[in-house]
Amino acid sequence: MNAAENNHPTNESDGAVPMAGRREWVGLAVLALACLVYAMDVTVLNLAVPSLSATLTPTSAQLLWILDIYGFVVAGSLITMGTLGDRIGRRRLLLIGAAAFAVASVLAAFSTSAGMLIATRALLGIAGATLAPGTLSLIRTMFHDPRQRTTAIGVWISAFSAGGAVGPLLGGVLLERFWWGSVFLLAVPVMLLLLVLGPLLLPEFRDPEPGRLDLLSAVQSLGATLATIFGLKWLAEHGGGWLPTLSILAGLAIGAAFVRRQRTLADPLLDLRLFRDRVFAASLAIYTLAAFAAFGAFVYIAQYLQLVLGLSPLEAGVWTLPSSVAFVAGSMLAPPIVGRVRPAFVMAGGLVLAAVGFALLARLDEGGGLPVLVAGTVLFSLGLAAVFTLATDLVVGSAPPERAGAASAISETGAEFGGAVGIAVLGSIGAAVYRRRVTADLPLGIPAEAAATARDTLGGAVATAAELPPQLGGALLETARAAFVQGVHFTAAIGAVVAAGSAVLAVLLLRRVDGDAEPAAEPEVGHEGGIGGRVPGERVLEPASLAAEAVRFGDREPSACPVCG
Repeated sequence: MNAAENNHPTNESDGAVPMAGRREWVGLAVLALACLVYAMDVTVLNLAVPSLSATLTPTSAQLLWILDIYGFVVAGSLITMGTLGDRIGRRRLLLIGAAAFAVASVLAAFSTSAGMLIATRALLGIAGATLAPGTLSLIRTMFHDPRQRTTAIGVWISAFSAGGAVGPLLGGVLLERFWWGSVFLLAVPVMLLLLVLGPLLLPEFRDPEPGRLDLLSAVQSLGATLATIFGLKWLAEHGGGWLPTLSILAGLAIGAAFVRRQRTLADPLLDLRLFRDRVFAASLAIYTLAAFAAFGAFVYIAQYLQLVLGLSPLEAGVWTLPSSVAFVAGSMLAPPIVGRVRPAFVMAGGLVLAAVGFALLARLDEGGGLPVLVAGTVLFSLGLAAVFTLATDLVVGSAPPERAGAASAISETGAEFGGAVGIAVLGSIGAAVYRRRVTADLPLGIPAEAAATARDTLGGAVATAAELPPQLGGALLETARAAFVQGVHFTAAIGAVVAAGSAVLAVLLLRRVDGDAEPAAEPEVGHEGGIGGRVPGERVLEPASLAAEAVRFGDREPSACPVCG
């Protein structure tokens, strides 16, 4: 059956590369909608905390787990789910995950105790872990043309940003009219839509020689990620101590055991050969560093808007919308630009733009800093969006089609780790600067208990200042805000240095990668050490025999897919 009959035209510059048609783009819209809901579920619960606290009366520890368990389980399950999709079929796993996500959302909405909500949030995390790598690996299957795939990944990245921005707004509307559990029901109609349209619009693809799934490796992957990220988050939120240190060390030890096990298995959960590809490894490193800088900055933005400038939560949310719009714009602008400029230089330009944005944040003050904040967040969002889009494209595109699920999962795990480390490291540095400055400049006459609370966090200082006499409270508030802003200056400066250094890495390591390359066919044998027998970093056309073994897409066989570069 020819390309025209399939509404699947070929690229004129390379007749062997099929171009995506209407069916693929409509399928992308469905995938993007699922990603939007996935991102909303990360942010929407924060608004419901006061209401659910009054209804379920969780302890402080339970409340922490209600908020964190979803992200922990998602991060710990990504590699397992990505690899499982390669084995049993990416569409099948995505649909199973969508059904589980809908059921878990209903259970979470009608939870009758804190323990039940923690358990259902954990189930949501397991189901959510199928969505990010599942949707991304399906994009790898649906869009063979390099330019179209980059555009599709830009849409995919934008969906997450839009979900993060829209989630609090929709959640606020629901909470004004309904009970706290209503925020979870937002996901149900979208997942049902995915279950109906997925079999009609999405292709199926699985590794023709999948091997068996090693359960011990899956447990090790989950344990290593959970322990490490838990320790890093605890370190950022509560400071040092034996618990976060022990957790991080345990996570690293389990991770080392996981890596050693992968080297000995005939069918590893994580194919370590992926990291031998220079493009894969360099793109993943840059993606992780960019996430480090971005998440580290986000720690302070909401606090600055509310606790320094005194805006309400709704006003603060409105002033974060420009950065969300800039992120969507950057995701969509990167694909057409990379058609003319090599990805390394587009990524480097985005990272330099992000460095300028962070440098602006390093000039914030305690008073009229709103224009500077908006300008800085818009610049770094615009720049980093292009980096996330192109780095994701290079990570997924440099892996063989039968390993796209695993590559997608590794990409998302890198972002999770980069973000967690950014929050922990930059959060700890900012907190240390704040405590040192408040301790040095604390006004005389502050009661010891109030002083201890004020030294802990800016939120504590604001609450304490409200209970003191106006003059003394005002002096404390001025000192605390100045200390907080100084902490922002330090962390923003570090973000600028990380972004600038990543720009240099992008140019040095990826400058030879062509964003619109037409790879030549290469045999699978003849090279050692690469992925599928190819030289690390080299872009080759996957053999047609591999695609021929894939599951049928509707009534046609998928054509051979090039590795984009």
